[in-house]
Amino acid sequence: MGKVHEGNSDVKDKKTEFSLVRVKSTWKSKLGKINKDAVDCVSAAKIYKSITDRGTSWTVVSPITFTYKVTETYGLLDPSNDTLLLGHITDPQQLEDIKTSNKPIRRFVVIDQEVFQIYGAKLTEYLEANDVVYKILALPTTEENKSMETALKILDDVNNFALDRRTEPIIAIGGGVCLDIVGLAASLYRRRTPYIRVPTTLLSYIDASVGAKTGVNFANCKNKLGAYIPPAAAFLDLSFIQTVPRRHISNGLAEMLKMALMKHRGLFELLEEHGCMLLDTKFQVDNTLYGHSSIKAASQSTCIAITTMLEELAPNLWEDDLNRLVDFGHLISPALEMKVLPSLLHGEAVNIDMSYMVYVSHESGLLTEEEKQRIISCMVGLELPVWHEEFTMELIQKSLQDRLKHSGGLVRMPLPAGLGQADIFNNTSFDILHRAYIKWSEELSVSSDSTCDV
Repeated sequence: MGKVHEGNSDVKDKKTEFSLVRVKSTWKSKLGKINKDAVDCVSAAKIYKSITDRGTSWTVVSPITFTYKVTETYGLLDPSNDTLLLGHITDPQQLEDIKTSNKPIRRFVVIDQEVFQIYGAKLTEYLEANDVVYKILALPTTEENKSMETALKILDDVNNFALDRRTEPIIAIGGGVCLDIVGLAASLYRRRTPYIRVPTTLLSYIDASVGAKTGVNFANCKNKLGAYIPPAAAFLDLSFIQTVPRRHISNGLAEMLKMALMKHRGLFELLEEHGCMLLDTKFQVDNTLYGHSSIKAASQSTCIAITTMLEELAPNLWEDDLNRLVDFGHLISPALEMKVLPSLLHGEAVNIDMSYMVYVSHESGLLTEEEKQRIISCMVGLELPVWHEEFTMELIQKSLQDRLKHSGGLVRMPLPAGLGQADIFNNTSFDILHRAYIKWSEELSVSSDSTCDV
């Protein structure tokens, strides 16, 4: 075995900073102060050149800025509303050029097949009324089909359509699974093709549509393949929610409750008071029992949920910081969801995870008994499951061990510390986890079914 020599601590490291400027069609590295009048463009990127006795190395610092819009609208498929086709464009000149051009707009649309059964005729009418050259691909986008095979099917059809990746964004219309798969396919086609998200479920309206994550399931693990590529825009239209089954409204309310518990007491109290009404009205205007208060509660709750979500995602789009409050309810639930697939919806699995973690918070002295009971009562009022027989101590331990592997050796457990307040914890003992599990099971293992009184 060869002898290992220690490095020479006297090696000199000479580092030089270069700016990058463009003159005509050529980028050049320049030392010192730049005369901006003498160049066409100065990049924000830098090159740092280091020379040592061992050789030369170059360090590239290239800031990447993503800009994307999250826009609430109404009547997205009304032929007179051009948001779906042009709402992603931020350059006024580009917008004017498109509107005055004789060249037809071309769009490739991927839509969940169940959504297509409801809105397919209206979508087709919209595209034809606006003289769009289009291809609509309706697919079964369920958790079981959230695979690379589905993404490749999309890519085959995209390639045959021969879209222009600069000016013809792919449009995804459906729930979170659809938006995730299409986002991944778009990120792969010609290394990054812009895409637009149109959520049609409550969960995707406040969660999947506003972030940068794309992905598919792999090796029996949820979202193990994916990329951080945000859409060019997300267009949110609450009218799609009126055709969603009641159970899927509850499913979305789980992610809304997550943000309430982590960041916003007012949102928690709104869900606590008006949760049943939101379920009954499906976030729509109601002119019978609830009147104007229904749309006011719907508007307030979705606005707060999206705002608090963006507050957490925007400064950490690539998850460079692994301490993430939005991971609340997502430590054990991915394993639970995949284990019992397809019996639990995503939000239901998340809520079971959150329910257990509320007991962990209580055992850790972070929540009072009254706060714990209020949270569980709110969950039940939102018709969400709060316990599951497959959510075992063995599953908890395995999930937390797996989390250590991909979270920098720390568990980074978000826990509520009061209503609408939270922190990240790394030292929760097995004793606390076990005591919480025993109490959680004893108190909640009875059926979690409930009904709302109106």
